[in-house]
Amino acid sequence: MKKQVKVVLLAMVLLCLGGLLFAQGEKAVGVTGAGAAANLEASLKVDTSVLKAADGQPLLRLSSELPKIPTRPANPEALPDTDPLRWFDMEYAGWDTKKTNIPASPKDGAIGKRVVMIVHGDHPWTTACSNGAKKVADAYGMDLKILSPNWDLAVQNQMIDQSINERPDMILIIPLDATTAIQQARRINQSGIPFIFFNTLPTAEAMNYAITWTGPDDFGQMRKLAKVFADEMRRRNPGAKELGIAYVQHAPGGSPYFARSYGPLSELAGYAPEVVTLDMQAPGFEADRTMQLVSDWLTRFGPRLKGIFAADDSAQALGIIEALKKAGRDDIVVVAAGNSKIGMDMVTDGSLFAITYQTAEGDGALAVQTAADWFNGKELPNRRDIPQHIITKADVADFYPPQW
Repeated sequence: MKKQVKVVLLAMVLLCLGGLLFAQGEKAVGVTGAGAAANLEASLKVDTSVLKAADGQPLLRLSSELPKIPTRPANPEALPDTDPLRWFDMEYAGWDTKKTNIPASPKDGAIGKRVVMIVHGDHPWTTACSNGAKKVADAYGMDLKILSPNWDLAVQNQMIDQSINERPDMILIIPLDATTAIQQARRINQSGIPFIFFNTLPTAEAMNYAITWTGPDDFGQMRKLAKVFADEMRRRNPGAKELGIAYVQHAPGGSPYFARSYGPLSELAGYAPEVVTLDMQAPGFEADRTMQLVSDWLTRFGPRLKGIFAADDSAQALGIIEALKKAGRDDIVVVAAGNSKIGMDMVTDGSLFAITYQTAEGDGALAVQTAADWFNGKELPNRRDIPQHIITKADVADFYPPQW
């Protein structure tokens, strides 16, 4: 790391010297070219592969699995919710894009660049995501500014306008709403500022205006979790002709709302047709509200309820497990997205059967690393996905200490 810091400092010195020479009357083109070349050379020497997340896992990991993308149906929205192709435009957004007005990389190095990261809201996950982003930014000596609209779309739009006025070298953004992200993308694109979407997917059209997208393949991961979920319910209920389940959903509007409900629903329709959806509701992220919702389900559905699929392994999971304990129901299989300390502790004690490895630090880190790669002139794919993994009691110990 000491060698890496020296490389960054050297590049900063070269940039300052270039600026002094320009002030003394040197030709702008010559100084810019020399400074850019030196900065690029120093930037390419920065090694971020050695960075670690708080859980001891590598901070930066890319999925080696490219999804097998099916042929897009003529009208996906006309298909039933149980058909995986109904969600084609969300699940595969970004893989096949018609890029519009994308600026070319300056190829002048990542060191010293000014980057604005606009997240979705205040949450322990977001804090961990920001920590991961800062680790990569610090390695490159980037000026990283992080803004949070605290889940308010109007405030996020104001932050986009504010960032455009500040003219940073790059904008990174988590879209709060998948459909309105189109307007956000066009506005940034028309300003000429390069930008990258990350963490949650916008609709396919919005991806046309972004350099790329980085983050978890939420649909793919939820499909894997759904199979583990079904297998465990079958194990506990051998020969059952019906396995009733309910979904505690994510906040409506963003891609996690769709991926964490309709990803598993459409997967289970083919993989485990005996699974029947009894209800789907989005109570928010307060444990008390989730507990009340689950208590109502237990009253309404009684022994028909065999499983609960949750969008969140922290507050929602707490509410679910508390309701089950009060009702004396230890027969219900519960799985959830994410791997907070709360969720991992529940997997350890058996309250939750499985969760997903949703590296928060890695999410933020990958977005900043991808920005750095673009400044460094590297060719980028239309998407960069984080690897998928399902955590159970068998391997949960490998992911301690938790990132958040």
